This record gives sequence, C-alpha cells and structure tokens, in this order.
Amino acid sequence: MSPMIEVRGLSVVFDGFRAIDGIDLTVEKGELRFLIGPNGAGKTTLIDVITGLTRPTTGEVVFDGRSLAGLREHRIVRLGVGRTFQTSVVFEELSVLENLDLAASFRRPLWSLTRRRRGISDAVAEALETTGLKELADRPAGVLSHGQRQWLEIGMLLTQSPKLLLLDEPVAGMSKDERERTGELLTSVANDHTVIVIEHDMEFLRRYASQVTVLHEGKVLIEGSVDQVRDDPRVQEVYLGRKRSDAVGTGT
Repeated sequence: MSPMIEVRGLSVVFDGFRAIDGIDLTVEKGELRFLIGPNGAGKTTLIDVITGLTRPTTGEVVFDGRSLAGLREHRIVRLGVGRTFQTSVVFEELSVLENLDLAASFRRPLWSLTRRRRGISDAVAEALETTGLKELADRPAGVLSHGQRQWLEIGMLLTQSPKLLLLDEPVAGMSKDERERTGELLTSVANDHTVIVIEHDMEFLRRYASQVTVLHEGKVLIEGSVDQVRDDPRVQEVYLGRKRSDAVGTGT
C-alpha cells in the first residue's frame, strides 16, 4: 500500500495559540481511519488544513504524492478530496436526485448545466444505490430524517469520484438504527475510497474502526488498533476523563 495523505511536521498557530503542534500523520490508500480526541484537540483544524480552509504555520500536507501547499479549496476538491461538515449541507427544496445530480455536475463546463439531461448518470445511480436512498430519489431533501440527510451528503461527495473522504462527526444526533446503517455505509465506501472520520461516539468507534489516531492538545497522543487505544491509560485519562478501571470496554 502507498500513502493517500501524509502530514509532516504540521503546526497551526492562531494568535499565539497552537491549535496543531507538530503533527505527523500517514493514512494509506483504502484505509478507514478514525480520528478522535477531546474538544480542542485539533481534529477539525487538521481537516481544515487538508482541505485548504486553513493555512498551516509550518509543515506540509501531501495528497496522493502531491503537495497541497498554496492550493485553494476548489483546487483541492478537484484533485479528489471530499468533505462533510458537522451540519449537513443539502438543498432542501430540491429532490434527493436533484441534489446528487447537482453535485455530480461540478466537473462539467458551465454551458452544459443549462442543457436538459436525459436519464440518470452512472455516478448518480451508483450513489443512490450505495447510500440506500434509491426509493427516496424523488423526495425533497428537506423531508429526510437526520440520518438520511447525512447519507445524501455522503452520496453527493461520491458522485464527484473523490479519492479521499473526510467526514466530521457523521453519526452525531442519529438514532441507533441510523448509526448502524452509517457504519455499514462507511465500511462499504472504504472498499473503494480512503476515508477519515472524526468521531466522538465510542460505541460506534468500537464497532466499526480498525485504525485510530488520538489527538490531544494539537499533538498525536497514540495511533493503533481500537484495542490498543482502548487500553492506553493516557487515552482513558485525557480523552475519557476516567480512571483505568472505568475505561472503554467496561460497558459503562
């Protein structure tokens, strides 16, 4: 395997505050990586740097062998980086199908957007199938449940053929059934894409994660399997705020 994303010596300083402090991180192609840590650990700032929203103070991000230094957000998207935010961003007045079709159009020339398209493109049809929204294709996005809106947003990214998906707390606020469906979706998507997930739901993490990176105070605290992270006393103290005897895996 070869790296999809490499972060080297990354630091971000805001008015003297070090939001990220010398992070090194490598995620291989085809990997489903979970990124966890307490609030203020630097998780979202790291994603902001990868996507070009925030400029690093020092260090470098290399995506699929190419440095992202100095590239604007839209250029990074076109290279194959897709991102969701904590609050889903869909067009509520448009149907599920129209949202997907609009997302898929981002690579087409502007003049082609005014032409009536016949049928459904392969990319949109595949996204409907993958996300389980095929039966809801003609429903307005505004009537979807919270989980369905998140799946639609992931589907919108998939229509753009990304190499890397960055998902910020995708199961926040979901029901148990929606969390399970989302875990299955992420596992399926990771068969053909590299996926990095920011998450706080430890039950979800235990069930679906394989490799985990824990951030704390802008630094990598530990990387490893779910079991390695679960059993590390530093994680139990700084992330869970518990003593070892009360930590992850005890069912409490």
